[in-house]
Amino acid sequence: MANLIPPHGGKGLTCCLLEGAELEAEKKKAEGLKKIEVSPREKGDLIMMGIGGFSPLTGFMTKADWKGVCDNFLMADGTFWPIPVTLSASKKDAEGISEGEEIALYDPEGDEIMATMTVTEKFEMTEADKKYECEKVYMGEGTATADEFWKIAKDDHPGVQMVMEQKDVSLAGPVKVLTESEYPTKYAGVYMRPEESRKIFEERGWSEVAALQLRNPMHRSHEYLCKIAVEVCDGVYIHSLVGNLKPGDIPAEVRVKCIDSLVKNYFVEDKVVQGGYPLDMRYAGPREGLLHATFRQNYGCSRMIIGRDHAGVGDFYGMFEAQTIFDKIPHPEEEGKALLCTPLKIDWTFYCYKCDGMASLRTCPHEKDDRVLLSGTMLRKMLSEGEALPDHFGRDEVVEILRAYYEGLTDKVEIKLHGAATGD
Repeated sequence: MANLIPPHGGKGLTCCLLEGAELEAEKKKAEGLKKIEVSPREKGDLIMMGIGGFSPLTGFMTKADWKGVCDNFLMADGTFWPIPVTLSASKKDAEGISEGEEIALYDPEGDEIMATMTVTEKFEMTEADKKYECEKVYMGEGTATADEFWKIAKDDHPGVQMVMEQKDVSLAGPVKVLTESEYPTKYAGVYMRPEESRKIFEERGWSEVAALQLRNPMHRSHEYLCKIAVEVCDGVYIHSLVGNLKPGDIPAEVRVKCIDSLVKNYFVEDKVVQGGYPLDMRYAGPREGLLHATFRQNYGCSRMIIGRDHAGVGDFYGMFEAQTIFDKIPHPEEEGKALLCTPLKIDWTFYCYKCDGMASLRTCPHEKDDRVLLSGTMLRKMLSEGEALPDHFGRDEVVEILRAYYEGLTDKVEIKLHGAATGD
């Protein structure tokens, strides 16, 4: 019998998604409540709270939670959490809401009410507060000082832009989630709740499960990381983000098609499970690596594959900072409050002509010119510009899918290269 890792927080899966008669009654009530619009990021956070992906969270964070997470990776009750999960509202809207009042959270893009919420606290998020969050959560070792960080972050860091564009008041309180929006139908067979992935792992008798985070199509390096994980764990969960990305990134449906092709042709299929989750990328590098491990624990994964520049953007983060941060986080003694999903740290991987196979900096003694340096950013740039890919950069089946996608694009987005993409 499988013995999977318990969900984070010590309370089991805390699911805020309503069903049946309770759902219908709450939907009816929501129509008469004051509506607050949610951003795409907040929509994804809501769905994750709904399905238990963000266990033990059952609502948006208080000021004390926000401050504790920024400063110490700990919520007010001492539970580990690496990135603030907050809901913003304009001053005008917030002034019309009393603490204790119920409100409806409305997605303008999907034209639907996502959830109801009981507002337990309102707190101002000044320009200084937003900058504080950015410096604590998004500033990595890639920038030496705050001044240096801000010179480039406002224009070049999408996660920082998300925080700075938040409205001026945060609303805290528990939520009742009414819908998973388009995800169950648009990504049928891929989108999963934690209870569903756990059931699959248990049916297969898995106990040690490694998660691979994906926001790019799988190239040979991703494939190699998965196969290392399969060697040391019972199986691997290829878990793709199906929420929003930055301009120029490849859509989820194309990435899913690529993964399907790889699993079918190059893996022992019963050692791999493919899933999707509904968050937007925050591009928070090391902190996001911790977030990925936290919610993968809820999905039943005991290991989180962390390679080079995990969840990074540009040159904001040290190449392996997302690995070393796991050695620096607090470990609360109270049962369930510590992060239990541990990193599977793997060095920079590539194809080496002289080794005649996939290798890493730990196993290959050869020079940069002997290696095909694999990067999702480099892959996207070369394909978008119609360039020929080097041998062994990607599997032919995957490259064919991607070429067809790029040939069908009418609008091109310039893709900037950085140190992690070029090997510099």
